[in-house]
Amino acid sequence: MQTTARAMAAYAMADSRRSQRQQEADVFRRATAALRAARDCGLVATMRAIADNRRLWLTVLDLVRDPDNALPVALRGDLASIGTTVQRIMDNPAPDLEFLIAVNDHIAAGLAGEP
Repeated sequence: MQTTARAMAAYAMADSRRSQRQQEADVFRRATAALRAARDCGLVATMRAIADNRRLWLTVLDLVRDPDNALPVALRGDLASIGTTVQRIMDNPAPDLEFLIAVNDHIAAGLAGEP
């Protein structure tokens, strides 16, 4: 799967002092920061933030649907369900940014081992 290969190459180049989970949490935090900033920056910033968030969640969906993914099947299913819901929210004419921010925050916190 091409997405998996790209993700693995990115991790290989990343700072080795941070865990893979911490790096993944940072990706969600960056997407969330863009969504937060978009609330006050107008349509172009909002569309850009949603496009970036869409790419993130499409990648997550690709990865959890990969049969070679080592995550437990139940967790992969849960993430796929969340990702599908996030995609549906982003497809709305007026996406609920607060919902998207909350979901990304929860995923980042879980990856970082935060309560």
